[in-house]
Amino acid sequence: MAKTERNIFIAFILNLAFSVLELAGGLFTGSTAIISDALHDMGDAASIGIAFFLEKRSKRSPDGTHTYGYGRYSALGGITTTLILLLGSAAVIVNAIRRIVSPTPIHYDGMILLAVIGVCVNLAAMFFTREGDSLNQRAVNLHMFEDVLGWVVVLIGGVIMRFTDLAVIDPLMSIGVAVYILIHALRGLGEAADLFLEKTPRGVDTEEIRAHLTAIDGVMDIHHLHFWSMDGTNHAATLHIITDADPHTVKESVREELAEHGIGHVTVELERPGEHCAAPVCAGTSAAVGCGHHHHHHHHHE
Repeated sequence: MAKTERNIFIAFILNLAFSVLELAGGLFTGSTAIISDALHDMGDAASIGIAFFLEKRSKRSPDGTHTYGYGRYSALGGITTTLILLLGSAAVIVNAIRRIVSPTPIHYDGMILLAVIGVCVNLAAMFFTREGDSLNQRAVNLHMFEDVLGWVVVLIGGVIMRFTDLAVIDPLMSIGVAVYILIHALRGLGEAADLFLEKTPRGVDTEEIRAHLTAIDGVMDIHHLHFWSMDGTNHAATLHIITDADPHTVKESVREELAEHGIGHVTVELERPGEHCAAPVCAGTSAAVGCGHHHHHHHHHE
């Protein structure tokens, strides 16, 4: 089992066990902040379970049915997780508003004790998921961080209520945590949506790369230049190049240039001048662009 997966699995077990304990604690102390946190944690546990399953799938090698590999499953995990969080947060907010309207008594001591345990358990889970760079792993780690934060808030709130007896603080806290989670979840959803919409990956500047590629010796023009990303970390490009130079050399240079921009998977189509693009203008202007404003690629043919 890979490290990422093992960590996600540990976090899953911790979260699941804890959310059950927490639900009981929330009902016992009568604190909405804790009950809503329990719902949120169960949602987390469920989504981490999904994330774990899909992260495992995303590591498979490409095959006949998934010629691009399984990387997108990781992003799918991120989306599922986020949707669960959104629903959870909405439920929490509705519940909290009901409680502001009709407050109920709360056992502050039990609440403070639970919050202390909560902070400890979630710090442990956060520790296990801190490494990893997939969107999925980041989503899981964000959950852990939110849980720690949520518990710190509950702890502080519990202490304040213990001394002031302002029961309205409890639902207000749960709304605060829920709104925070909503904002973050939507951002994560946006990133995953970008992948499925085949948007140009973050950090890839199409125009700059086009200029660099056109500046390569032997490259007369480029068209059908496409960038996409498998999972937010592995990027790919496809392009057509018009050249009359040695195809091998040109392809090497193009691959090198794209590798410098973090694009590993490159598919190149080579065309002779005048094959499709019968506009002599593009060849002329590109040649002008190529006049030394860019570091010339050293050819490895001595």
